Amino acid sequence: MSVTGLVLAAGGSTRLGQPKQLLPYGSATVLDRVLDVARRCPFDQLLCVIGGSAEGVRQTVDLSGVQVVENLQFGEGCSASIAAALPAIDASAEVLVLMLGDQPGVSADAVRGLLAGRGQAPLAAGAYDDGRGHPFAFARSSFPELAQLHGDKGVWKLMDRYGDAVADVRIDGPVPRDIDTWEDYRLALAEAGLGAS
Repeated sequence: MSVTGLVLAAGGSTRLGQPKQLLPYGSATVLDRVLDVARRCPFDQLLCVIGGSAEGVRQTVDLSGVQVVENLQFGEGCSASIAAALPAIDASAEVLVLMLGDQPGVSADAVRGLLAGRGQAPLAAGAYDDGRGHPFAFARSSFPELAQLHGDKGVWKLMDRYGDAVADVRIDGPVPRDIDTWEDYRLALAEAGLGAS
Protein backbone atom coordinates (compact mmCIF):
# COMPACT_ATOMS: atom_id res chain seq x y z
CA MET A 1 0.00 0.00 0.00
CA SER A 2 1.44 3.35 -1.06
CA VAL A 3 0.93 6.11 1.51
CA THR A 4 1.40 9.87 1.21
CA GLY A 5 1.88 11.97 4.33
CA LEU A 6 0.61 15.55 4.28
CA VAL A 7 1.67 18.09 6.92
CA LEU A 8 -0.47 21.24 7.00
CA ALA A 9 1.70 24.20 8.02
CA ALA A 10 0.26 27.14 6.11
CA GLY A 11 -1.57 28.95 8.91
CA GLY A 12 -1.14 32.64 9.50
CA SER A 13 -0.89 32.26 13.31
CA THR A 14 -3.32 35.14 13.85
CA ARG A 15 -4.09 34.21 17.47
CA LEU A 16 -0.43 33.88 18.40
CA GLY A 17 0.83 37.00 16.65
CA GLN A 18 3.97 35.34 15.24
CA PRO A 19 4.60 32.20 13.16
CA LYS A 20 3.84 29.21 15.38
CA GLN A 21 5.59 26.94 12.87
CA LEU A 22 8.87 28.66 13.81
CA LEU A 23 8.52 28.67 17.60
CA PRO A 24 11.50 27.02 19.34
CA TYR A 25 10.89 23.37 20.23
CA GLY A 26 13.87 21.57 21.65
CA SER A 27 16.86 22.30 19.43
CA ALA A 28 14.75 23.25 16.41
CA THR A 29 11.20 24.51 15.71
CA VAL A 30 7.67 23.20 16.13
CA LEU A 31 7.44 22.42 12.41
CA ASP A 32 10.86 20.75 12.44
CA ARG A 33 9.55 18.43 15.15
CA VAL A 34 6.42 17.53 13.16
CA LEU A 35 8.42 16.89 9.97
CA ASP A 36 10.96 14.82 11.90
CA VAL A 37 8.11 12.61 13.14
CA ALA A 38 6.66 12.43 9.61
CA ARG A 39 10.00 11.26 8.21
CA ARG A 40 9.89 8.32 10.64
CA CYS A 41 6.44 7.27 9.41
CA PRO A 42 5.89 4.67 6.67
CA PHE A 43 5.24 7.28 4.00
CA ASP A 44 6.22 6.77 0.37
CA GLN A 45 5.83 10.52 -0.22
CA LEU A 46 5.88 13.43 2.23
CA LEU A 47 4.21 16.73 1.39
CA CYS A 48 4.14 19.91 3.46
CA VAL A 49 1.87 22.84 2.67
CA ILE A 50 3.18 26.25 3.67
CA GLY A 51 1.63 29.68 3.20
CA GLY A 52 1.74 32.13 6.08
CA SER A 53 5.42 32.86 6.82
CA ALA A 54 6.42 30.73 3.81
CA GLU A 55 9.74 32.54 3.38
CA GLY A 56 10.64 32.15 7.05
CA VAL A 57 9.79 28.46 6.92
CA ARG A 58 11.97 27.93 3.85
CA GLN A 59 14.87 29.75 5.53
CA THR A 60 14.55 28.16 8.98
CA VAL A 61 13.04 24.68 8.78
CA ASP A 62 14.81 21.53 7.54
CA LEU A 63 12.73 20.58 4.50
CA SER A 64 14.95 17.74 3.31
CA GLY A 65 12.97 14.81 1.97
CA VAL A 66 9.84 16.96 1.87
CA GLN A 67 7.92 18.05 -1.21
CA VAL A 68 6.79 21.62 -0.45
CA VAL A 69 3.50 23.01 -1.74
CA GLU A 70 2.74 26.70 -1.27
CA ASN A 71 -0.87 27.69 -0.61
CA LEU A 72 -1.43 31.32 -1.52
CA GLN A 73 -5.00 31.10 -0.16
CA PHE A 74 -3.82 30.06 3.31
CA GLY A 75 -6.22 32.54 4.93
CA GLU A 76 -9.14 30.35 3.79
CA GLY A 77 -8.32 27.58 6.28
CA CYS A 78 -7.02 24.02 6.27
CA SER A 79 -9.36 22.96 3.48
CA ALA A 80 -7.61 25.31 1.04
CA SER A 81 -4.26 23.74 1.98
CA ILE A 82 -5.58 20.24 1.39
CA ALA A 83 -6.96 21.31 -1.99
CA ALA A 84 -3.58 22.86 -2.88
CA ALA A 85 -1.78 19.62 -2.02
CA LEU A 86 -4.06 17.13 -3.79
CA PRO A 87 -2.59 17.66 -7.30
CA ALA A 88 0.90 16.93 -5.90
CA ILE A 89 -0.07 13.54 -4.45
CA ASP A 90 1.63 10.67 -6.23
CA ALA A 91 -0.69 8.87 -8.64
CA SER A 92 0.13 5.55 -6.94
CA ALA A 93 -0.87 6.73 -3.45
CA GLU A 94 -3.75 4.72 -2.05
CA VAL A 95 -3.97 6.50 1.32
CA LEU A 96 -3.36 10.07 2.49
CA VAL A 97 -2.37 10.66 6.13
CA LEU A 98 -3.05 14.16 7.42
CA MET A 99 -0.88 15.71 10.14
CA LEU A 100 -0.92 19.25 11.54
CA GLY A 101 2.19 21.42 11.56
CA ASP A 102 1.23 22.89 14.97
CA GLN A 103 0.75 19.52 16.70
CA PRO A 104 4.23 18.33 17.71
CA GLY A 105 2.87 15.76 20.16
CA VAL A 106 1.68 13.33 17.45
CA SER A 107 3.99 10.30 17.32
CA ALA A 108 5.17 8.07 14.51
CA ASP A 109 3.73 5.15 16.49
CA ALA A 110 0.31 6.81 16.33
CA VAL A 111 0.58 7.07 12.54
CA ARG A 112 1.69 3.44 12.23
CA GLY A 113 -1.15 2.35 14.51
CA LEU A 114 -3.68 4.33 12.49
CA LEU A 115 -2.54 2.74 9.23
CA ALA A 116 -2.54 -0.74 10.75
CA GLY A 117 -5.96 -0.32 12.33
CA ARG A 118 -7.93 1.37 9.56
CA GLY A 119 -8.61 -1.83 7.62
CA GLN A 120 -10.43 -0.91 4.41
CA ALA A 121 -12.25 2.07 5.91
CA PRO A 122 -12.49 5.12 3.64
CA LEU A 123 -11.60 7.43 6.55
CA ALA A 124 -9.80 6.79 9.83
CA ALA A 125 -8.97 8.89 12.88
CA GLY A 126 -7.16 8.52 16.16
CA ALA A 127 -9.43 7.54 19.06
CA TYR A 128 -7.67 9.03 22.09
CA ASP A 129 -8.66 8.85 25.76
CA ASP A 130 -10.55 12.14 25.48
CA GLY A 131 -11.88 12.04 21.93
CA ARG A 132 -11.10 11.91 18.22
CA GLY A 133 -7.95 13.56 16.91
CA HIS A 134 -5.16 13.59 14.35
CA PRO A 135 -3.60 11.89 12.54
CA PHE A 136 -6.40 11.22 10.04
CA ALA A 137 -6.23 8.83 7.08
CA PHE A 138 -8.17 9.05 3.83
CA ALA A 139 -8.52 6.40 1.13
CA ARG A 140 -8.08 7.62 -2.46
CA SER A 141 -11.83 7.18 -2.99
CA SER A 142 -12.39 10.18 -0.69
CA PHE A 143 -9.96 12.53 -2.48
CA PRO A 144 -12.68 14.17 -4.67
CA GLU A 145 -14.59 15.06 -1.49
CA LEU A 146 -11.43 16.44 0.14
CA ALA A 147 -11.05 18.76 -2.85
CA GLN A 148 -14.52 20.22 -2.22
CA LEU A 149 -14.06 21.08 1.46
CA HIS A 150 -14.22 24.64 2.79
CA GLY A 151 -12.86 26.38 5.88
CA ASP A 152 -10.94 25.17 8.91
CA LYS A 153 -13.47 22.53 10.00
CA GLY A 154 -14.13 20.95 6.59
CA VAL A 155 -12.35 17.70 7.43
CA TRP A 156 -14.32 17.32 10.66
CA LYS A 157 -17.58 17.86 8.77
CA LEU A 158 -16.51 15.20 6.27
CA MET A 159 -15.88 12.80 9.18
CA ASP A 160 -19.37 13.55 10.46
CA ARG A 161 -20.88 12.84 7.03
CA TYR A 162 -19.16 9.44 6.88
CA GLY A 163 -20.50 8.54 10.33
CA ASP A 164 -19.96 4.88 11.22
CA ALA A 165 -17.85 4.34 8.09
CA VAL A 166 -14.98 6.16 9.85
CA ALA A 167 -12.56 3.78 11.59
CA ASP A 168 -11.73 5.18 15.01
CA VAL A 169 -8.38 3.59 15.83
CA ARG A 170 -7.39 3.45 19.51
CA ILE A 171 -4.35 5.55 20.46
CA ASP A 172 -3.36 5.75 24.13
CA GLY A 173 -3.23 9.13 25.82
CA PRO A 174 -4.99 12.46 25.32
CA VAL A 175 -5.55 14.14 21.96
CA PRO A 176 -2.25 15.87 21.07
CA ARG A 177 -2.33 19.59 21.73
CA ASP A 178 -2.65 22.14 18.91
CA ILE A 179 -0.50 25.21 19.45
CA ASP A 180 -2.82 28.15 18.83
CA THR A 181 -2.04 30.39 21.81
CA TRP A 182 0.93 31.16 24.06
CA GLU A 183 -0.65 29.05 26.78
CA ASP A 184 -0.92 26.11 24.35
CA TYR A 185 2.77 26.55 23.52
CA ARG A 186 3.79 26.65 27.18
CA LEU A 187 1.79 23.50 27.93
CA ALA A 188 3.13 21.70 24.83
CA LEU A 189 6.69 22.39 25.94
CA ALA A 190 5.92 21.20 29.45
CA GLU A 191 4.26 18.01 28.19
CA ALA A 192 7.33 17.27 26.08
CA GLY A 193 9.68 17.95 29.00
CA LEU A 194 11.10 21.00 27.26
CA GLY A 195 11.71 24.26 29.07
CA ALA A 196 10.50 27.55 27.63
CA SER A 197 13.29 29.19 25.68
